[in-house]
Amino acid sequence: MKIVTVRRISQAFFFTLFTWFCIVTTIGEKFWQLRAWPINWFLQLDPLVAIGTILTTHTLYRALLWALLTVILTIIFGRFFCGWVCPFGSLHHFVGFLGNRRKKLSKKMQLNKYRKAQRIKYIILIVFLFMAAFPSIGATLQTGLLDPIPLVTRSFQLLLSIADRSVNFVTATPRFYEAGWLILLIFFTAILLNLVIPRFYCRFICPLGALFGILGRFAIWRIGKNQSECSDCKLCERSCEGGCEPSGNIRISECVLCFNCRQDCKDEVISYQTTPSLAGEITNPDISRRGFVLSLAGGVFAVPAVRLSNKLGSNWYHKVIRPPGALSETEFLKRCIKCGQCMRVCPTNVLQPGGIEGGLENLWTPVLNNRIGSSGCQLNCVACGQVCPTSAIRPITLAEKLGTDEFAELGPIRLGTAFIDHNRCLPWAMDKPCIVCEENCPLSPKAIYTREEFITVRDGVVTVKKVVDNTIELETTIPPEKFATGDYYCAVKDNERRKITANTENTIVISPDEQFEKIPAAGSKIEIQVRLQRPYVDIEKCIGCGVCEHECPVSGKKAIRVSAEGETRSMDRKLLLKR
Repeated sequence: MKIVTVRRISQAFFFTLFTWFCIVTTIGEKFWQLRAWPINWFLQLDPLVAIGTILTTHTLYRALLWALLTVILTIIFGRFFCGWVCPFGSLHHFVGFLGNRRKKLSKKMQLNKYRKAQRIKYIILIVFLFMAAFPSIGATLQTGLLDPIPLVTRSFQLLLSIADRSVNFVTATPRFYEAGWLILLIFFTAILLNLVIPRFYCRFICPLGALFGILGRFAIWRIGKNQSECSDCKLCERSCEGGCEPSGNIRISECVLCFNCRQDCKDEVISYQTTPSLAGEITNPDISRRGFVLSLAGGVFAVPAVRLSNKLGSNWYHKVIRPPGALSETEFLKRCIKCGQCMRVCPTNVLQPGGIEGGLENLWTPVLNNRIGSSGCQLNCVACGQVCPTSAIRPITLAEKLGTDEFAELGPIRLGTAFIDHNRCLPWAMDKPCIVCEENCPLSPKAIYTREEFITVRDGVVTVKKVVDNTIELETTIPPEKFATGDYYCAVKDNERRKITANTENTIVISPDEQFEKIPAAGSKIEIQVRLQRPYVDIEKCIGCGVCEHECPVSGKKAIRVSAEGETRSMDRKLLLKR
């Protein structure tokens, strides 16, 4: 079997495996749901994830030791990951093949030549690593913005949601992602650029490819010529996926081991060998000392620049509500790679990709949006922390989340605090009965409680014409059936109230079981009052789960909204001096 055929089988296998892991990142007990599948395996194989977290936290998360295997195999075999394993690279390879397969030989050779702009990916890598490396300026892990594995992971989650919308095979209800269009726009732009230059993203942008390029220069096995002379037909450059110029001094750092050159060489001069190419090699990445220094300076300057707005200090954005188990914001940003696994596994779809409102570093990190999905953060769910590949959201137990058993003294984990907007709340602003937030509060005892009040409705003071049994005839007209909901009462002097069970334009019917002690006399005044249960939030009990905000019937801006104030993970955001 030809080596190129083996490579294609490998690409198809790992791409299918990656897609399968995206599908099974779903809460459930069926075989195609989350049942001990190693859904983070590709992320754990990514050495850029491991190196980034080492630089920001000075520790290595145990699961990321898989990345060491990738590094060792790269030093032995070269950039095998890019050409044989990476699902994003395989997708680029396939699209580029489809778009350029019918072009003339000369055009293919022109498209696949090396370009100096391929050094850009090394600049991107250096900037990201230096952003992570200096705690004195506030280290932050932003490799996930362009690292291909997190990028394709979060993109596939959105594509899966779109594909599943009509059949609901993976999830029972359609899933939504705020500003998901931006993630997909970047994804499809990267894919369609392959029609301009094959593997455009891999050649010019991919920071992981740049890292493999640096490691690949030490590779024991490498592509090269087994003799210095050849017919110089340059057929080997017809389908070169990395633009590594195998016909001359091969650029080892750019070779992705596609083996197309070996297959296309009619003279069998090119081989996979442990000796250097006899035609010469260029082992170092094509980046000058000036470019390196400028990249370093850019990385050092980038962190203070993005933090000029002080979003991690006093100007923190109250709507950035992190999932339960999330580390403090500074530590969280040192670990989060924006892969979206937590959002994908969230059963209620409340976890959403963040925007730049909380600062540029917040982009595509998980935040709670209680207006979307099927509910807020459910009390009996800790799934997000179980799938986070870097422990930016640490794995917690239900006992810790709820503050029971050994965690009883600490109390439940608080994501924030709910606040009632009296200007929009139906009982407060419009004298309309509503206790939806109190009814749906999942805590026991409830964090939302009500106080009963009777308020005279507008134009609710009316004159009695006569009374027959339990029917009061009025001298003025009122809206028919408006007061027959069970929330309205007829009040006489001394605040004696009786429930209204029906009404017409000029009559009120009170409950036969609630007759007045003294029947109102003709010509006397009575009041039509509404019984309101006005809600209040006990901020000592509220955990900020957001169920109340999600269920609030007020459209648009909700009448009860959760803010990150009072969250457990940040002591400087407490509402009370003592908890």
